[in-house]
Amino acid sequence: MTDVLVIGGGIIGLATAIALSQKGANVTVIEREICGKGATWAAAGMLAPEAERLEGTLLDFGIRSRDMYPKWIANLMRLSGLDCGYWCCGMIAPSLEESDHQIISQHPKYINREESRKRQSGLGESVLGSLWLPEDGQVNNRKLAKALLTTAQSLSIKILEGVTVYQIARDAQRVIHLDTSVGNLQGDRYILATGAWTRSLLPLPVKPIKGQMLSVFDRDRQLQRVIYAPSCYIVPRQDGQIVIGATVEDNGFSQGNTAAGLAQLLNRAIAVYPAISNMPITETWWGFRPHAPNEIPILGASDYENLILATGHYRNGILFAPITAKLIADFVIEGIKDPILQ
Repeated sequence: MTDVLVIGGGIIGLATAIALSQKGANVTVIEREICGKGATWAAAGMLAPEAERLEGTLLDFGIRSRDMYPKWIANLMRLSGLDCGYWCCGMIAPSLEESDHQIISQHPKYINREESRKRQSGLGESVLGSLWLPEDGQVNNRKLAKALLTTAQSLSIKILEGVTVYQIARDAQRVIHLDTSVGNLQGDRYILATGAWTRSLLPLPVKPIKGQMLSVFDRDRQLQRVIYAPSCYIVPRQDGQIVIGATVEDNGFSQGNTAAGLAQLLNRAIAVYPAISNMPITETWWGFRPHAPNEIPILGASDYENLILATGHYRNGILFAPITAKLIADFVIEGIKDPILQ
């Protein structure tokens, strides 16, 4: 019997499994499709607690996690031997409407139109001014997913890929076992990290929000900052790819890209950074974010004493991964409950 069974092999599940293993736990991860259509594979990899305009405790949570990134990535690179595309490139969050511009112009990190163009040339005429956020940045989420998987394997974490969990069998107090496609699986503790698919196993208020995305290729590598506009984000990778996202669609697990969704993204992106209009499209895709009430993740203890929750990260699963993994591992192994989990 394993010490901890982690249900879900996205960034939250794998990061938590690694943190548990590094504290001495024997960990197994159950995942029906590594790098499937979950939020990890589909994301843009932004580390943007300030650009996202998170507030209060959630902003503190995001900044704490962002500040953990350099050491966290260094640990993954050491164990996996793989690059994660971590780039503290800074972020421009432009305002495009006069009403929004009046609000952000009072912000201590506000820069005017001219200064915005000095930070990043080629911005569209619609940009009235922006926030300059030098500490926000990005990671290449697909490279990160591979590094997490390789790290987990290097730590002898067992990965049960292609396994579906049908049911969490439980009595009034405890989880007894998992009913899966390979039979019943048991552990001392269970971590639920199933993202947008959480409701298929527990009646928690998590629902899928679809996001369509695309990428273009910037041959000249002129874009060097993430642009986080009100209606789209534009994320340059170091290899010249530019990721553009994302629609916000509350219609369940509807599959596929649509002409309207991609047209909306391209029109908005071109208005902010016109050079995109001449760049070739290299890929289109979609995925599902796990939305929880007030966009606050569901973390920590559940109604069952041996089941811990780590789900509902919505748009910020990549950003929140290091702190989620640390807090869950501290809670499971040492019984330490960080006040922020309240």
